[in-house]
Amino acid sequence: MKIKAILFDLDGTLLNTLDDIADSANYSLTRLGFPTHDIDAYRYFVGSGVDNLVRGILPEDARTPLNLSAIKPIYSERYAAHSLDKTRPYDGVLDMLRELGKLPVKLAVVSNKPDSDAKLAISHFFGDGVFGVVAGGKSGVPLKPNPAIVNNILGDFGLDPRETMFAGDTGVDLATAKNARCVSIGVLWGFRPKEVAADGADYVINSPSELPVLASNRV
Repeated sequence: MKIKAILFDLDGTLLNTLDDIADSANYSLTRLGFPTHDIDAYRYFVGSGVDNLVRGILPEDARTPLNLSAIKPIYSERYAAHSLDKTRPYDGVLDMLRELGKLPVKLAVVSNKPDSDAKLAISHFFGDGVFGVVAGGKSGVPLKPNPAIVNNILGDFGLDPRETMFAGDTGVDLATAKNARCVSIGVLWGFRPKEVAADGADYVINSPSELPVLASNRV
């Protein structure tokens, strides 16, 4: 079946956001008197939404409702103000998007990052005309790996999931693709390459330049 759309994860797939996430999270921990984490540790804290991030970074014995309700707004406010400080597109992503723009495929972003943060990042780094839809986390809508957001986009686009690729850098993304019955693309330049390599993606790619080639053979 021909591919008519490609959906992307955001953090770890299109943008390297790790430093800004780590800086804001460590700032929040310091504000509340808790120990911080090395930046590399945040590869394993991210990917499942803000609630899971702030829960994960707290010491196990400190994950109380009081501490969770205290740290989330500190993190959210700090990150909203500093989310673009060190974040950059991965090498080759801009070229990849330019090449994909020459193909008859629709592009969208599906992220567990809060919707406002996702839209800000996409607009800032890629402009407003590249992606037909940018969907981040919203209250009342299940996060990935639940396929709800993907299903909504496919409905809006009028697409069969078998006509859709879903590209991401974590097991959460590959599970999302599987749950939505999309073609899964595991990318190895992101946060958790070993996880992607082990999770049975339909395709695994080493660099952004491989995706337009792969897609062009399916359109």
